[in-house]
Amino acid sequence: MSPAETAPRGASLIVTGQEHDGDVAVLTLADPQGGRLPEWAPGAHIDLHLGHGRIRQYSLCGDRTDAGSYRVGVRLEANGTGGSRHLHENVRVGDLVEFGGPRNNFRLHPAPSYLFLAAGIGITPILPMMAAAERLGIRWRCIVLGRTRASVPFLADLEAYGERVRIIETAHEGRPRAEELLDGADTSTAVYACGPFGFLEALEDAAAGRPLAAGGLRIEHFTAATATATAPDTAFEVELVRSGRIVPVAPGQSILAALRGAGTRLLASCERGLCGTCDTDVVAGTPDHRDSVLAAHERAVGDCLMPCVSRSLTPRLALDL
Repeated sequence: MSPAETAPRGASLIVTGQEHDGDVAVLTLADPQGGRLPEWAPGAHIDLHLGHGRIRQYSLCGDRTDAGSYRVGVRLEANGTGGSRHLHENVRVGDLVEFGGPRNNFRLHPAPSYLFLAAGIGITPILPMMAAAERLGIRWRCIVLGRTRASVPFLADLEAYGERVRIIETAHEGRPRAEELLDGADTSTAVYACGPFGFLEALEDAAAGRPLAAGGLRIEHFTAATATATAPDTAFEVELVRSGRIVPVAPGQSILAALRGAGTRLLASCERGLCGTCDTDVVAGTPDHRDSVLAAHERAVGDCLMPCVSRSLTPRLALDL
């Protein structure tokens, strides 16, 4: 799911630009030595390490052909956990920020046409998708929801595309039904959406059973969904097939925590089932998926899981570790 080239552990970026677009801080980041940055594709994100154990994921929304810089947009979350406030208030041009990635759980797949749907800061991963479709000459359109036109992040970027981008001001026009947003999407249309959980949940319901291009609706969450358990949190075992070790997982304990307790290192970042960093292949057993990364058809296959939040529906789960 991720590009072959990612940043080495402990790598840092230097802030070379900082602008404010309403309550969104737009940061330009570069290699401190002026070198090339790891390549990325539309839909990718990077991890930013913000001190005190805080790691946050931000979608890359700049020009992917620019090998010398990344761009991210960070909306100030007044009731958040402090990550966005730190970037808004404490990070300045010239500062170094440790990062990881890039990684991509929201990759743009080939299709005859695209419908892009975004609400608020959810426009950030969509921007490079629009640019890619435009560059390839593929038919596309985009609908963006914002309270007012002035509140929509990256408004100038969006307006440059003219009528192919429709901005709905919910304060004046009301919030459209999800079915209305999908009007005109058919078997030739791949739909990509990003925004708040309620916005995406409504789209998933509206798209269920609707004939769309291969892959159907693809979404990216900015906040972790509240996981709905499909089975009680009973104990189970994890088999590490490469070593043959068996690791018990207690009720209420994550697979990730159990593996760490047994001395097995596994790369992880958000630990909320949101970023996909700890994505692990399943060899045998049935996962109880509780992440916000995998699409419905990926969950049905059952060949991977996010051990930071997911559990097992079978007494033993064999993982490729």
